[in-house]
Amino acid sequence: MEDYHKNDSQEIFSKKIRAGKRTYFFDVKSTRGKDYFITITESKKSFEEGNYVKHKIFLYKEDFNKFMEALNETVNHIKTDLMPDYNFDEFRHDSFESNETESNGVNL
Repeated sequence: MEDYHKNDSQEIFSKKIRAGKRTYFFDVKSTRGKDYFITITESKKSFEEGNYVKHKIFLYKEDFNKFMEALNETVNHIKTDLMPDYNFDEFRHDSFESNETESNGVNL
């Protein structure tokens, strides 16, 4: 099995979301074997040290469907069961921001 964590992976597509003091990056990367995976990175500036603290999740193709189902179910539980009267669309003005990397026909 190929090591997905090597630095020789190539970035194919990227989306950035600014969310207050945090920034989230959703990146599609490829391995040397032309397999694809997603990294989700949370970046937050540490005021004590003056640098950025990053947390990264690697999501592999065999887990895409399970991940999306769990995320959708969790978000929908909050929206419909816990906060049905809240207007979640009030924050839509700050939705996805494209990075300079363009999609090469890869859809998630």
